[in-house]
Amino acid sequence: MTLEGVERFQEYLRAYNHPVTPQRLRVAEELFGTHLHVSAEELGEKLRARGEPIGKATIYRTLDLLLKAGLIREHDFGDGFRRYEARPSRPRHEHLVCTRCGKVIEFESDAVERLEQEIAALHRFHPTRHRLEIYGLCEECHD
Repeated sequence: MTLEGVERFQEYLRAYNHPVTPQRLRVAEELFGTHLHVSAEELGEKLRARGEPIGKATIYRTLDLLLKAGLIREHDFGDGFRRYEARPSRPRHEHLVCTRCGKVIEFESDAVERLEQEIAALHRFHPTRHRLEIYGLCEECHD
């Protein structure tokens, strides 16, 4: 989604009369170029390592614009900072979060989808989205 995501971001910026700056595009490229859940700090570190000295304020403002555009998702896994992922990295997926090392594992489950439908039907509810996060220890930390 790297190129497509950046193009959609440019379209959004133009449509809402926001400047299309090289710094905003670099942040978007970095985020769309990974399949990981990254923090604003991690984005800054990756950009600096590539020789792109982009300030924290620019990164946070760009993340806010990407959120408003609906191009990324924001997650709070309870580790003191927010993480971001490109949308859709995978259409419907859930998360396993290691409380020791912070590793996040994505998974898909037909059983979760079926359970959502069953519960919604039982309560005559029409869901638009859901989020499942399971916290514990990953394989490396459990040993």
